[in-house]
Amino acid sequence: MPSTRAAFHETATLIPVAQHLERVLRSMRHIVVERGSEAVEHVRLADAAGRTLAASVDALIASPPFDNSAMDGYAVRWADVADATPERPVALTVVADHAAGSSSAHEAEPLGGGEAARIMTGAPIPTGADTVVPVERTDGGGDETPGSDVHRVLIFSAPPIGRHIRRAGEDLRVGDRLLEAGTVLGPRQVAGAATAGHSDLPVVRMPRVSVVATGSELAEPGEALAPGIIPDSNSLLLAGLVREAGCAVTEVVRMPDDADLLRAWLEEREPCDAVVFSGGVSVGAYDVVRRVLAKLGTVEFVRVAMQPGSPQAFGRLADGTPVFGLPGNPVAVAVSFEVFVRPALLTLQGRTVQRRRVRAEVARGWSSPSGRLQVMPVSFVAPTAEGRAGEEGDAPAVRPATSGGAGSHLSGGLAAADGFALVPEQVERVDPGDVVDVLVLP
Repeated sequence: MPSTRAAFHETATLIPVAQHLERVLRSMRHIVVERGSEAVEHVRLADAAGRTLAASVDALIASPPFDNSAMDGYAVRWADVADATPERPVALTVVADHAAGSSSAHEAEPLGGGEAARIMTGAPIPTGADTVVPVERTDGGGDETPGSDVHRVLIFSAPPIGRHIRRAGEDLRVGDRLLEAGTVLGPRQVAGAATAGHSDLPVVRMPRVSVVATGSELAEPGEALAPGIIPDSNSLLLAGLVREAGCAVTEVVRMPDDADLLRAWLEEREPCDAVVFSGGVSVGAYDVVRRVLAKLGTVEFVRVAMQPGSPQAFGRLADGTPVFGLPGNPVAVAVSFEVFVRPALLTLQGRTVQRRRVRAEVARGWSSPSGRLQVMPVSFVAPTAEGRAGEEGDAPAVRPATSGGAGSHLSGGLAAADGFALVPEQVERVDPGDVVDVLVLP
């Protein structure tokens, strides 16, 4: 075993989860500062969904940009129709017809006394009009004098003055704050930016992440399995989790426990913003990730007070690229990514998004290791499915996602998991009826 004094630090005792996470996030924040403006790019609105806003955005134009009609009907002067009743309707001369998207309202003469303009929803309000009468309160403009070009409409009742007019700027005024930096852009945010006059947005350059699943026992999914060989789910799991965190996957590599191959890959790998390894970070004789990384950069190998996923590695490679080393068992990979890697990747993007957390009642109990934060994959169940009466307003109920509990090798249970229950370090037994915090998965 090579000397590790200058290459990595090992702690014999368990360190708190929060301590390891803070070290990871502190390093990520330093990287953000180092990149500065290089981490920002402008993208078209059509390409902005899913990206992280790099700077706050204000409205460039008012919304609505002009006074417009909220109804199909007639633009009128309220004083002309205030006394209209079904028994004594008011007849107005229709002098114009304004459709949405037309400039006719801006070009027309102001409405005079006794005049109205037929108007469609979204059309600009003509000068002189102060109210829109919905078409349902009229005869639809059917009053025409035989042999005359005069067109009239009967108004049967008037809404309050000013009603059914959308005023310019009532939604947004020029300069109003629309979106804050760090916002994850979705369809609603992109549409809002378009409404506010933007054609593109400044976003954080999408971090590029390389994923390496190590282990000579791993085979391509679907292949016939020789003795001692298992399907590789870790590379698929990590690549999917990286994308879900808003990052691009640069490479997905499946690698045997071969130190020479690992060193060669490190020398030839695609440029990226982070590397995530699964497997090979503990104290086994074939843990080549640990042996190789010990010579390449300042990487710390620790045991974290967490179950599953106690063995962890984090640091930077020789070129400064952040590197994560996660355990090799699939549940431990998923938990480790959730607790350490995902927050790190979000920090690189300036995001403030956290998982939704709910309080849930335990329907079926399980044991928990003393002195470690347990992160248990759980499934939500119907309140009566596990024997509870279940009443409106009850907390959601959860049970372990797999009958095997929190075993780090039980990857099949991940497919059934709706979230991760967080069991504090001092708890040794979770019983039915107990309440736990649950991180809700998408």
